[in-house]
Amino acid sequence: MAGLSRLRAGAHRPMYTLGPEGLDMKYTQYFLYTRKRPDRQRIKEEWILQAVESPIRTEVQADGRIKLWTRIAEEGKYLRVILLEDGETVHNAFFDRDFKEEQNDED
Repeated sequence: MAGLSRLRAGAHRPMYTLGPEGLDMKYTQYFLYTRKRPDRQRIKEEWILQAVESPIRTEVQADGRIKLWTRIAEEGKYLRVILLEDGETVHNAFFDRDFKEEQNDED
């Protein structure tokens, strides 16, 4: 349990890491921990980068974190990426089963 406490205590401090696919991105310890889950292991770093660089929707949470969504065609799913307030540190990434892409009414 002590290890998990330390993880939670330092979960939001950004760190640089070179991911397995060679992308130099900032991640929280929380992200690196949850990335080990079987349902998260198949999420490619390039998909996370796709969400960051060209999201189909962006929302800012009350705590300042930024939610980004992108469609992953090869999976037929939408990926939600949560960034810290700095706009570059990845805190979470997962397939969002509840996301519905809405059309913009900009008339």
